[in-house]
Parts: sequence; C-alpha cells; structure tokens
Amino acid sequence: MSKKEPETATDSPAKPKGRAKKFMMIGVATTVLLGAGVGAGLYASDQLFPSPHAAKEDPNQPKLVERSDEAEAPAAEGEEGAATALKVGTVAVKDDKARVDPKKFEITYFAIEQAFTANLADGSGFVQMGLSLSTYYDGKVIGNIQRQIVPIRSAVLMILSEQDPSVVSTPAGKQMLQRQLTKAINGVLRQKEGFGGIDNVYFTSLVIQ
Repeated sequence: MSKKEPETATDSPAKPKGRAKKFMMIGVATTVLLGAGVGAGLYASDQLFPSPHAAKEDPNQPKLVERSDEAEAPAAEGEEGAATALKVGTVAVKDDKARVDPKKFEITYFAIEQAFTANLADGSGFVQMGLSLSTYYDGKVIGNIQRQIVPIRSAVLMILSEQDPSVVSTPAGKQMLQRQLTKAINGVLRQKEGFGGIDNVYFTSLVIQ
C-alpha cells in the first residue's frame, strides 16, 4: 500500500483573489476613464456655452441701463453741463457691439454744446450743425465723451468736410451722414477708451449753404 503523499497547496484558493483583484483594477480604470470623460465634457461645454459669470467683469466698463417706471433723470447737457445727471447701469455686456433691445433699456441723450462748422467737399459751400448723441449705456460713456471731446470734434469735422452738398442736402444723404458720424465717434471712443457705446447721432440744428 503506497504512502499517501502530503497535501500541497493548490491554486484554487488564489484564483478567486486574483479575479477579485483583476475586477478591482478594471473598476478603478473605468472610474478614471469616466471621470476624464466627464471632465472633458464639462470643459467642452464651458468653451461652447460659457457661463455669463465665468469672466471677471471690468468695473470700469459701461453697463446697460435697464428701463424703469420711475421718472427719467434730466438728459446730460454737453461737455460743460453742470446739471448733468449720470445714470447707473446694471447689465454688463461683452463689448459695445452687442445688440441692444430699446424696449428693455433706457436711452440717454447727450448734447454736444458747441456747434460744428465745416466747408463742404467742393469748396462752394459750408455746413453748420448741432449734434446730440444717444446711448443705452450708463454715465461712463458720457464721461468718455467728455474726456475725448477734442478728438471727437476733429473726427466729426473731417467727416463733414468730405460731404458732397448735393448729397447731404437730401434726406437719404442726411441719414448716411448720421451713420458716418456714429461710426466715427464710436471709433474714437474705442481707440481712446476701449468702448464705444453710441447708438446714434441726431441733428439739433443743420444749415447747408
């Protein structure tokens, strides 16, 4: 009768442990991959649809003035207007090229005190006009205009000196001149102050001879 061989450890107890360890590693790897995927998704979402509060607001940038049922403050009165009442804006925008809903925001008119006089393009006549500017932004835009009134006047006079009297005398020519002046004034403000904000230019007086 042969001797019974001593029992030796088999691999069977180790296999469950090995499988459990393997499953654990797979679970960890899956969690890491899922976390990375969620993170990438959130990053992409933030890039495509950035939060309005993600970027820090510039406290010096003008803001839109929301409409209210209260009585309006007096309009700003020119670069030396002692009675100027500057409005306070509450709605920040990315830049001054954002579309503005006139039904939601308050407009301010700023009259440039001194009239403009310039010779017309052909030298045979001249134009004299008074201007008022409009903005849906707060008093910071008015302050910018006051600081930059000299280059603004220069830009306006240059535009006027380029006008053809036969064109500027017509309603369509006057509307075109309004657009040119609005663009020129915003250009000065953007260059000097980093923000335009002028919605339109209005003639308070206009003489063409």
